[in-house]
Amino acid sequence: MLPDVDAHRADPNADAAGTGAGAPPVVLVHGWGGSFSATWQRSGFTDLLADAGREVIGVDLLGHGTAPKPHDPEAYGDLTERVVAALPDRPVDAIGFSLGAHTLLRTAIDEPGRFRRLVLAGIGRNVFERDDEMTRRIVAAIEDGGRSEHVDDPDNDDRDNDGIDNVARLFAQYASQPGNDPAALAAIMIRGAGAPESLTERDLTGVHCPVLIVVGDNDFVLPADRLVSALPDATLKTLRRTDHFATPESFAFIDAALEFIDAVPR
Repeated sequence: MLPDVDAHRADPNADAAGTGAGAPPVVLVHGWGGSFSATWQRSGFTDLLADAGREVIGVDLLGHGTAPKPHDPEAYGDLTERVVAALPDRPVDAIGFSLGAHTLLRTAIDEPGRFRRLVLAGIGRNVFERDDEMTRRIVAAIEDGGRSEHVDDPDNDDRDNDGIDNVARLFAQYASQPGNDPAALAAIMIRGAGAPESLTERDLTGVHCPVLIVVGDNDFVLPADRLVSALPDATLKTLRRTDHFATPESFAFIDAALEFIDAVPR
């Protein structure tokens, strides 16, 4: 049974001359530690879609925004439920970042006919590979509030771990943003026994809609070539001088996403 989802909806009621006349709604799904409001409204992305005459459906994933925030990792076994519950009867365009992109991709695998076009940002090799060490360090940083110099061992002087620790501290900072529940966000990282395994190339063969993969050139999810090659109709857009966390507010990302779904304001 699907959850009762109060999705964020905005219909600009564009007239026939608008660029959005007859176009599908646009579903927006944020990343880990974000929300519809923080990721898409605050950046002005939803305003641009409104200017293009597009209806917007914003989804807060479980553990985020206005959604319930359970602390039990078992509750997060299937994050697609809130996305599926928010989808209308007709195909949509959908844009997701990081965890939201993962969730949209899994939704498209299960229900490919629900999407016209997909923009998936901030994902790459992590679709196929799990980094348990990174996850452990992120959870430790969240529980520590991101204060430790080395989230694994304060006496650890292994410089190879510095990059991992910096990423972990950034995740911990996001978890502590106003409105977030760090315990819930840590539970998402841990997940439960019902959490899906990493995907394989075979899993992606049924996603036939056009897909735009957008990744910053300094994103830790690189490389994304394997993902692009595995999807039947995918294009890669690389953002210059952009890391993972800066992607949603990158002008290059916004421009590429709007152009891909034919929603450039005129």
